Amino acid sequence: MQDIMTRTFYLICVAFKKFIMANCITYPLTLTGQTVNLVALNEDHFPLLKDLATNKKIWEFYTFDGSDPNTYSKILSNATVEREKGNQFPFVIFNKEENKIIGSTSFLDIQPQHKKLEIGFTWLHPDYWGTAINLECKLLLLTYCFETLRTLRVQLKTDENNIRSRKAIEKIGGQFEGIFRNDMLRENNTRRNSAYYSIIEEEWQEKKVKLTNLFEDKRNAGA
Repeated sequence: MQDIMTRTFYLICVAFKKFIMANCITYPLTLTGQTVNLVALNEDHFPLLKDLATNKKIWEFYTFDGSDPNTYSKILSNATVEREKGNQFPFVIFNKEENKIIGSTSFLDIQPQHKKLEIGFTWLHPDYWGTAINLECKLLLLTYCFETLRTLRVQLKTDENNIRSRKAIEKIGGQFEGIFRNDMLRENNTRRNSAYYSIIEEEWQEKKVKLTNLFEDKRNAGA
């Protein structure tokens, strides 16, 4: 009897969380920008993403090697499962000028009861590193978080040693909060320390202005 009650309570909690998320992030969803659209991931995107992800440079600081098609297939399938549970919401990054997909990003660790989530699992093909695209992706995601979902906190994290990613997070206004030691395990069973950052509601309007200006300057410079 206790097992049945526990299972019933679990199903009620899952259903309630899905109900909350259905009123927060509705699938399908597209966030429309000037240079990119962020389009809700679907299975039609899987082959394109797997081909794009074969460049090993993308995965240097990840806990897994997404350049392996089998590994990345599992990641994509898991992302759609977690979306159904209300835990994640994955997007593809669609380059409007070139009319093609160039990467992916996600909302992770969605906690509607605490009005917070994480922006992560963001990757671009190296051809687009250092361009205005990442700036606009973050601008679109953060604007949706703070102005539509009304989140109180958005978290970002990266490998402690990923200096390029840490500089990018700091550039968009992420506040460094510290290093979480032994935060994750890599596929090879080595331990990863993670650098954690956040942006909170009280800071958003000021950071939005700076991020918008950074994006416009980068775009106008043709980078």
